[in-house]
Amino acid sequence: MSEIAHYINGTRVASTSGRSQNVFNPATGDTDKKVALASTAEVDAAVAAAKAAWPAWSKTPPLRRARILDRFKTILWERADQLAEAISAEHGKTHDDALGEVTRGLEVVEFATGAPHLLKGDFTENVGTGVDSHSVRQALGVVAGITPFNFPCMVPMWMFPVALACGNTFILKPSERDPSPSLLIAEWLTEAGLPDGVFNVVQGDKEAVDALLHNRDVKAISFVGSTPIAQYIYTTGTANGKRVQALGGAKNHMVIMPDADLDMAVNALMGAAFGSAGERCMAISVAVPVTDAVADALVAKLVPQIDALKIGPAADRASEMGPLVTRQHLDKVHGYIDAGEKEGAKVVVDGRTFRQDKQGYENGYYIGGTLLDHVTPDMSVYRDEIFGPVLSVVRRNSYQDAVDLIHSHEYANGTAVFTRDGDVARAFSQDIEVGMVGINVPIPVPMAFHSFGGWKASIFGDHHMHGMEGIRFYTRLKTTTTRWPSGQRTDPEFTMPTLG
Repeated sequence: MSEIAHYINGTRVASTSGRSQNVFNPATGDTDKKVALASTAEVDAAVAAAKAAWPAWSKTPPLRRARILDRFKTILWERADQLAEAISAEHGKTHDDALGEVTRGLEVVEFATGAPHLLKGDFTENVGTGVDSHSVRQALGVVAGITPFNFPCMVPMWMFPVALACGNTFILKPSERDPSPSLLIAEWLTEAGLPDGVFNVVQGDKEAVDALLHNRDVKAISFVGSTPIAQYIYTTGTANGKRVQALGGAKNHMVIMPDADLDMAVNALMGAAFGSAGERCMAISVAVPVTDAVADALVAKLVPQIDALKIGPAADRASEMGPLVTRQHLDKVHGYIDAGEKEGAKVVVDGRTFRQDKQGYENGYYIGGTLLDHVTPDMSVYRDEIFGPVLSVVRRNSYQDAVDLIHSHEYANGTAVFTRDGDVARAFSQDIEVGMVGINVPIPVPMAFHSFGGWKASIFGDHHMHGMEGIRFYTRLKTTTTRWPSGQRTDPEFTMPTLG
């Protein structure tokens, strides 16, 4: 059984911790790999390598840093299929979905190559008599990213391209469920010309996370995962003097107004609810049709499409939905459907009955798409982030009822409204208390030159990811005020200086 280990100071490094766990292929349930679980000492070694590399990297001209990222971008384009296959083998998502993940991550690399422009400072001449002032943004030092299983390529790329472009060195702690893509990324960065120690990977579990949170040389932490862990990362990291952005859970609603193009809304829901088997923080898990007439028509159109979902392994390129990531997660999603049924939801399409009959894949972690109707806000299937292909229909009588429903939920990551009414669209966009909003767009993930992040319990910290928010997070502002001797004598000043 092969072991997936660390990448430190420009090379793969075998683990010395003596701890590891199995990595499964969700499509088959088999395993022929294990991943190392780093000790605190191994994490500290990666941080030390990054710290040693930082002085030279931070003083490397931004244009040279951008050129390395540009070469890395080219490698990604050329080897996207290879990276997608590595993602699918350990996550289970379809090949096309994995390719889409690589593309969305690559867009952040493209954005980060603009660092020479994005890092320009400000200069003001004569802020006072013979006095000039200028401001610059400088790198923080060693920074780290702790990333989830559902996007083992894209989410790290929300972080490290911007961090590196700004002059920081980086430690990636990927999910132990699908760790292989992180090593491909690390090797390709080295191939692109990134100096040793600038980008490092430590595999691991909570011990590795805590080591990063408590190491004083780590200046900032980026995190994406569940809300309880995000809150822990934020609280522990900030208590140790770190800058932290921690993105948490989601329960994303899509409002369908009576004037909506219903076929458009149904097609949007199919992709948004069941793409990637619902294992997305931006998945639409709650459909909110306004009026029973709209709800009845919506459900009637959804049923045959959910029944027709092509569920299978990534090796079958016709698959539209793959398995869930682990047996434990499959059992958890089954449990939520059981609970919803007991609490009174109507199971219109029951994914629990799905059985994979493709030869060699009978033991994979498959579930069918599930549709629950007449879900109410007190049910656990509505309150909790299920992270599976389960779509709940919560009926509302009016637009305001739909808005009030969204506002009453603890999560505020993403939301959407489907309507032809410009007044409704404008009001929804302006007034809804959610971080990312779609108008006839089901999954409003911003492009790389905008920023990604929710509100309320979906984020802890003041900065969203990538875009200009990413630049601000991975840099700190320094302002210098300058006066050159002019031969004119100045006397001591004992009052607050005005420079005028």
